[in-house]
Formats: sequence, C-alpha cells, structure tokens
Amino acid sequence: MRIARRLKYLLAACAAAFAIIGPLAPAATADPLVPLYNAAQASFLDGNDSAGLAALAELLVQNPIDAQALSLQAIWSDYVGDVLTREVALTRLGAIDANMAAGTRNVIGAIGAAMGTLPNPLPALIGPHTGIVVLGYGLLPDGSMRPELVNRLIAAWVQAIAAPWSPVVVTGGNPQNGVSEGAAMAGWLTSHGIPATRVLIEDRAGSTVQNALFGTARLRDAGADSAVVVTSPNHIRRAVGDFVVAGTRVVGAMTSLDQLVSQLPPPNRVAQRSIYLDATRTFLLPPAR
Repeated sequence: MRIARRLKYLLAACAAAFAIIGPLAPAATADPLVPLYNAAQASFLDGNDSAGLAALAELLVQNPIDAQALSLQAIWSDYVGDVLTREVALTRLGAIDANMAAGTRNVIGAIGAAMGTLPNPLPALIGPHTGIVVLGYGLLPDGSMRPELVNRLIAAWVQAIAAPWSPVVVTGGNPQNGVSEGAAMAGWLTSHGIPATRVLIEDRAGSTVQNALFGTARLRDAGADSAVVVTSPNHIRRAVGDFVVAGTRVVGAMTSLDQLVSQLPPPNRVAQRSIYLDATRTFLLPPAR
C-alpha cells in the first residue's frame, strides 16, 4: 500500500509539473552540414583543394544560403584559378549578405596585393598619420631575442629614423621568462634612441593573424590611418595580406637585408597557400564549426 501511495503522489507531482512547464522540447540535433564545412577546411589545410571545393559544393546544394561556405568557395576558387565559380559565389553571396560579399572581395584583393609585394630594405617616405608596425618573432627561453627579430628591429629603426613623427607599434606575445615579444622589441627600440612615447606595445598576439588584428587596433589607437609593415623578407607577403584584410591600409613593406634576394621572386604555391589560409583566418572564417 505504501509503495502504491508513493507512486500515486509521484505521478500527481509529474502531472502538475507538466502542466506548469509544458512538454519537454525535443533534443537539439546537430547541424548535418557542419561535417562538410569542417572537411572542406581540413582539405584546404592539407593541400587537397579539389576535395575542399567538392565538400563546399555539396554543402551549398543542401544549403544554398550558407554565407561562410560561399565566401570560402569564392576565395579558394580564386586560388585554383576558377574565375567563373568565384564570381558566381560572390554574386550569390551578395544577394544574401552584401557586407560579407564586400569583405570577401577585399580578402581576394588583399591576397593579390600580398602576392605583388616586394621585400624592400629602404624606408618609405611617410607622414605622422602613417604608423610603423613591427611583427615579433619567437624569443629564446631566457627572454632574449633571436637574430631574426633583431634584424626586423634594425629595419624598423631605420624606418623610424626616416619618419620621426610616426608612431611605432610592436606586436607579439608568446612570453619567455616573463618577457613578451612586444616588451622585448620596445626595450630594444628605446635603448637605440626611439622615444618611449612613440612606441606602442601590443603583447597578446600569438600568430601573424593576431599580429594583424591586434596590431591594427593599436594603430588606430595611435591615430594612424595607414602603416608600413616591417618583418622578415620571407614573411612580408603574408603579413601584408593579413594587415590589409584586418583593415589597415598598407603603404610600405620594409624588411631586413637577410635572405632578401631569395625572396624577390613571386611566391611559390606553398607560400601562396599560406597567404590564402591566413587571409581567411584574419577574415574570421572559422577553421571548424
């Protein structure tokens, strides 16, 4: 009898709760298109462009208004030289999300600008509204700088001397022994005569993409509407592309002399892929979702 009575009370309580909150919502189901998007991004990372574009095409058959997929399709069709698919994707994207379509065209334009960039060891003639942004490089375990970073700083110092009114942004996190790349770079520049008031530290970036995103924000803080990007010759094209995508108007690309001659020819396909991958990340297209 006790068990029956308790069961009766339990059923009554459940019925009362059901009357208050209503039926339980069905469990959320995973988006079946997510694996296709992720497979496409993984294929582009691995260098299998045909598989990546095929995954996007299949995704877009099932969901023709997926803006991220259309943006990726346009960018990677540009990489493989399929102009027709690129333009169709951009047109479809424009009808769905005009801002994203414009941003995607900017990404493709930024990549083109990056491809056409030549490493330049000579300073640009710039005014006070153009900043100088120097990209960091991994420190040694004791927090000291590697020769490659010193070479970048020497180039930045030459540019800063040639443009005495321009702000200088140093961007790089990845601390070693309690010292970030940005702090180490700022210390080097000030110890070589650049006033500390000119040097703005960005010490969170852990990649070229973050250098561009966070460095652009610091440039704007300094009132700069354009920038000269300073990094190594083998890094300058990728850096320029990322900064343009991030919203910086790049008016100069200065490098050190180290390995300069070897980097003068146009980038090979491996280097081009890195530029495309970085540009999509700077545009904040997720690598997976």
